[in-house]
Order: sequence, then C-alpha cells, then structure tokens
Amino acid sequence: MFFKRKHRLVILISGRGSNMKAIIEAVRDGRIPNTRVVGVISDNPQAEGLTIAKKYGIRAKYISAAPYKTKLEGKAEERYIATIKRWKPDLIILAGFMRVIKPRFIQSFPNRIINIHPSLLPAYPGLHTHERVLAAGEKESGCTVHFVNETVDGGKRIIQARVPVLSDDTPQSLAARILEKEHKILPYAIHLLLEKKISYDTITEPLQWREEWNF
Repeated sequence: MFFKRKHRLVILISGRGSNMKAIIEAVRDGRIPNTRVVGVISDNPQAEGLTIAKKYGIRAKYISAAPYKTKLEGKAEERYIATIKRWKPDLIILAGFMRVIKPRFIQSFPNRIINIHPSLLPAYPGLHTHERVLAAGEKESGCTVHFVNETVDGGKRIIQARVPVLSDDTPQSLAARILEKEHKILPYAIHLLLEKKISYDTITEPLQWREEWNF
C-alpha cells in the first residue's frame, strides 16, 4: 500500500501562540490536509504557546537566543538551525516570533520561511504597528503573510486581509480585530503553499482575503 508522505511544519513563537493554535487546528480538522506540525520552538521559556503545543501532543521546546534580545544570531542561531534541520520541515512559520532573522538562518531554508505581520505591507514594517497606523490617521489596516528575506518584513507578500480603522479604535481594539484575520490567512497561506496552488516563483502580487472563501 502506498502512503503519501505528510507535509512537515515547524512553528517558531515567542508568546501566547494564538496563530500557532490556529495552524494546529487547521491541520487537525483537515483544512491543511496531509500535514503534521512536527515541532514548536520558543525563545521565551515562559511562552504560553509551549504549554498549548504540548497539550496537542506536539514536540515543543525552548531554545535560548541569548545573549541577543532582538535578533537570532551566532551560536543561538546555529542551535536553531541544527534543531530545525533534524525535523526536516517543508515550511517554517514565524507565528509571533519576536526576533529579527539573519542571513545564515534564511539561507539554510531558502524560500521555506514565512511570517505573519499585522499591517498591510509594505506599509508599517517593524514594531508598534497599530500605534503608528492610528497616529497617521489611516482609514484601513490589516495583516500580511509573507516570505522572509534579509529585509525586515520585506519578503514577497503571499496574502493580505484588510480591516477598517474605526474612529474610536485604540491600538488594542485594532490589534484584536486584525488578529481575527491573522488566524484565517496564515493557515490559508500554508494550505496554498503545501498544496502547490501557489509558489514562491509564481507570486507577483499578494492575494486579498475574501470572507466568502470560508476557509
């Protein structure tokens, strides 16, 4: 009997792991078919996402990124690379991993690393996105799934979801509405890539999420 090899995902997190959980649920209910989450890594030993992953029976571990506070480089980077290579992932997902990824890591997994960012890239890369959107008086914001390259939040954009900015929005209320969209477009992007409906080479402009897709 022929058994089709399952796609393998590795997820990197730093905190609560809500996007990680959305991915796991999409794998479990078949929206991302023929796939396993083979490992979760956090740079934060207290990350709630580690506990959540273990409850799902997924291998989850803390790997220190010290001495750096905002990037993954040096010996810590090598530890991450070595661990992930042993897990043989088809795709690596940065799901709230709050570190800048450096060239050595990117080159170890070419065109296999994606990230979710809470803005309509290329607008508002980096940190404090929602505060900056509100300060600028924007009427619309959203989120973007993109490939990771050597420019922070600068890789090819895969899919975006748009959210209106309301007159009474705070950074927290805007973030909460955008997070709901993140939980939809990140699993959908993974599905599209693993099923080869899109690829790094075929992407020119990002898809725009439509609620009627009901993924």
